[in-house]
Amino acid sequence: MLTILIGVAALLTGAWAIYQNVSPSEPQGSNAIEAGAEAPEFTAVNSAGEEVRLSDYRGKAVMINFWASWCTPCVREMPLVHQIAEAHQDDVVTLFVNVGESKGTIREFMDKQQFDFPVIIDVTGKISSLYRITGLPATMVMDREGEFRHILLGELTEDIPLQQWLEESI
Repeated sequence: MLTILIGVAALLTGAWAIYQNVSPSEPQGSNAIEAGAEAPEFTAVNSAGEEVRLSDYRGKAVMINFWASWCTPCVREMPLVHQIAEAHQDDVVTLFVNVGESKGTIREFMDKQQFDFPVIIDVTGKISSLYRITGLPATMVMDREGEFRHILLGELTEDIPLQQWLEESI
């Protein structure tokens, strides 16, 4: 019974966080982060239990991908994002941020999809709110100084030049 209550509480918290991020409180687009802006600092814990700070990666190009397992476009783009991240792992730090889901749900999804990279857990939506994410998926590329160079709100496809964006940010 306790497990069910905890599960329901986590589900409701995740739904609330997602609702807060998706429902516009201001006119659409007026509050979006734009290329050239400095990336907001955050500290979080990933699925491996490690503390992650964005500032720890200053001096390196960083790609952040916001996603959730219930988001069909997120699931479709994940293999491509992961493949590109692996190809540039020596030059670019990739941070996968799951929005609104519990560690158990993330672990189950990762096992099913056979992914083994660490995922930042944003169950309350704090990081996605900080980055003004209003829908999933969202991918952001920052240069070595921590400024946004490219922002993609929506699904990444092979037509979008993510590799070129990463190379420009290195």
